[in-house]
Amino acid sequence: MDLYTGYWQIEVDEADREKTAFVTSEGLYEFKVMPFGLCNAPATFERAMDNLLRHLKWQICLCYLHNILVFSQTFPEHLERLCCVLRCIQEAGLILNPKKCLFGAKEIKILGHLVSGKGIKPDPDKIKAVQDFPTPKNIQDVKSFKLFSDFVSYYPSFIKVSSSIDHGCY
Repeated sequence: MDLYTGYWQIEVDEADREKTAFVTSEGLYEFKVMPFGLCNAPATFERAMDNLLRHLKWQICLCYLHNILVFSQTFPEHLERLCCVLRCIQEAGLILNPKKCLFGAKEIKILGHLVSGKGIKPDPDKIKAVQDFPTPKNIQDVKSFKLFSDFVSYYPSFIKVSSSIDHGCY
């Protein structure tokens, strides 16, 4: 599940609003809700989600910023757990983005991985991007080939010889 414009759903404390102030030709404005771009916004949002789902995280769901993942062994169990998480979201007055929500899926792409009952593996689209990357033709191409080193750094547990490949890439 995905929260609709996540940060905008977190209210800025009245005492802290002046810290978000900006000036335009129309006057001085302060944010009432947390805007994107504040240095502490990700930590504040994650803390808010931790507090909201504290009794459910790692039991029936996982949460990374505005993404909530409900997991289960069976479909009836999934419906029960989903209702529990949705109740928490509703009671907090938060709004989901239905266009980005996926319910009852047996497999999901999240954070560059494909997660299912069979385990976790790299997103096939990410692997394809590396496989389809053109062969470097000159030193400048080699220097710009950051995609490969990023791939190796992000998926080391899926690459049997990643430590020997990664050595010397920097």
